[in-house]
Amino acid sequence: MNKQNDLDIVSLRHSTAHVLATAIYHLWPNTKFGIGPVIDDGFYYDVDIEDYTISETDFSRIENEMRAIIKSNNSFDQYDLSIEDALSWAKSNNQPYKYELINDLKREGTTVFKNLDKSQIGLFFDGSSAVDGVSFFKNGDFIDLCRGPHLKSTGEIKAFKILKISGAYWRGDQKKSQMQRIYGTSFYTKEELTDYLNYIEEAKKRDHRKLGNDLDLFVFSDLVGSGLPLFTPRGTNIRDQLIKFSNELREKNGFEKVFVPHITKTELYKKSGHWAKFGDELFLVKSQETADELVLKPMNCPHHTRIYAGKQRSYRDLPIRYLETATVYRDEKTGELGGLNRVRSITQDDSHIFCRTDQIESEISSLLYAAQELYNTVDMKLKVRLSYRDESDNYLGDKMIWQNAQDQLKKAVLNTKLDFYEQTGEAAFYGPKIDFMATDVLNREHQVATIQLDFVQPKRFSLEYTDQNGKKAEPVMIHCALLGSIERFLAVYIEHTAGRFPVWNTPEQIRLISLNQQEEILNFINKIKEEAFLMNLRLTIDISPESISKKIRNAEIMKIPYVVVIGNQELNNSLLKPRIRSDLLENDKKEVSLTVENFLKSVKYESDMRTSKTTLV
Repeated sequence: MNKQNDLDIVSLRHSTAHVLATAIYHLWPNTKFGIGPVIDDGFYYDVDIEDYTISETDFSRIENEMRAIIKSNNSFDQYDLSIEDALSWAKSNNQPYKYELINDLKREGTTVFKNLDKSQIGLFFDGSSAVDGVSFFKNGDFIDLCRGPHLKSTGEIKAFKILKISGAYWRGDQKKSQMQRIYGTSFYTKEELTDYLNYIEEAKKRDHRKLGNDLDLFVFSDLVGSGLPLFTPRGTNIRDQLIKFSNELREKNGFEKVFVPHITKTELYKKSGHWAKFGDELFLVKSQETADELVLKPMNCPHHTRIYAGKQRSYRDLPIRYLETATVYRDEKTGELGGLNRVRSITQDDSHIFCRTDQIESEISSLLYAAQELYNTVDMKLKVRLSYRDESDNYLGDKMIWQNAQDQLKKAVLNTKLDFYEQTGEAAFYGPKIDFMATDVLNREHQVATIQLDFVQPKRFSLEYTDQNGKKAEPVMIHCALLGSIERFLAVYIEHTAGRFPVWNTPEQIRLISLNQQEEILNFINKIKEEAFLMNLRLTIDISPESISKKIRNAEIMKIPYVVVIGNQELNNSLLKPRIRSDLLENDKKEVSLTVENFLKSVKYESDMRTSKTTLV
């Protein structure tokens, strides 16, 4: 692999984005251009082509034009224009989206983009607030508003590929124009590009939406609504096993289950501050009996403060730990919904701790050890991001309390020996946090859950306890989830495993296949099924008249760990020869003969101990 530094790869991909835009300009001269930033693993460009929609059939045509532009070896030349001249350029060239960006810079400076990631608006300003002029780059006959960085010339681009096309609202605003977003990538060598394209193909095979359908795990229905997944019995089995594991880990650390309703009066969220911050994401509920304004709950924490406040608390009572794995509801934008990654009904393995400030480190340590055990079991590498406050006034609470809490967070992480990194300025306004970052088998990093300190809700809700001196004190609130959104975790987990789930959480652990329709064989199969049921094993039978090869193939498609064909031989000697899914094996041995009792006991052991490999061989 070519070891280029980050700036080199940004320059390469940003330059390739300009070459893509140049090709679009040559093929469709009336195109109106949006932005073309570098993103993870590639780049995109947003375009608005009147009366034409680009499809995958156009990709080869666009790529051929890009190759011609690269062959021309035109230099990337930078020049600056005043704001007024830049506006004139955009107007005379019929580029309304560029005009809007330049005009916003004129009116508000770069502060207009303060809440946006630079990758979402293009690399055309330096981050300062005041703007006197803007930068342009020219390559051949194409000119674009941009600050770079770029290669010296188009000829330095060696290996590229257009990947996909999708729709995108201008500046992410549903009220603005719908544009076409063309994604691509580029590398310094053809070998790197080939490796990446192979990776993309593997990712497609593992797409949780495809596997969710193939393995019968979940469905969506237009009658139910977008972003509201419906889990089949098979998918629900996986959910239940993951939730059970998360609950066990937390209950082992002293958490107790609570339950709160799915709707609440708006006053609760106005008092907590969530109404002001997340009001647009709330589902409103109207009562036909009272004048109460109600909402579907978007989170559980304000409710849990009400349970804490239900009676007087002493310092001896703390820490108090609540857990509730429950579904919350958020009115996510339709254009941002996608499979299980972002949904409107979000199930969280939610936890809240109310503790003294001197208890923060020990509570965090317990949660980190629990997270380590969970992610080791699901075979995902885990590291954490420590998010601190900066010196600005954007945070609530005493700085000394913040510093003490941040020190305790870091000490807890160091004690668990987890890989970690620190980011100043990334804390929530109400407290520092720890984000769990899990790496899947394709080396993709996902934020899966969070430990969040909260100094604000205890104050807003006047939570208190009596300290050892008989005085009133305010507890610290800790929010935590080990899996985070169960739906989002499932999207990551399905792709991580490619649907080959370990025995403990697979929807179907064993499938028995009848060799024929003899009554004795069917009775033997049903007897095994009854024994498995008593052991809480998930076993199904296939006694259909299909051929044995087809029945075995059907079981393999569903990625079942153990498939056992039952015929006269098995009936007569009461020995089973299970077919073992290959990824469960640690050696080449695939065949083993076991009594029914020993086979079921072994599978039961693997399920209870949550092993990742078979214990049969």
